[in-house]
Amino acid sequence: MSDFLFHKVSKKEKEKIRKEAKAIMDSFSAKLSKIEKLPEDSGIDRDFFEREENSGKCSDLDRNIMFENAPNKNGGFIKAEKGGWQ
Repeated sequence: MSDFLFHKVSKKEKEKIRKEAKAIMDSFSAKLSKIEKLPEDSGIDRDFFEREENSGKCSDLDRNIMFENAPNKNGGFIKAEKGGWQ
């Protein structure tokens, strides 16, 4: 576990990391250059791809439905979780 802790990188380690990264990139680019035909964009063509604009008016929420869906409530209030997700 102590290998993952921060430590100062020496010039020798920096050079080693640089060489390893260059070797990985060179290997990857060599493999890419061997591919004759790259795949085309895989988008889906649709006749209708944008939704139509509407009046911009929000739909009315039924207070009763909202409270039925709320897991925790107290009278006319919805109890929200406070930091339980942390």
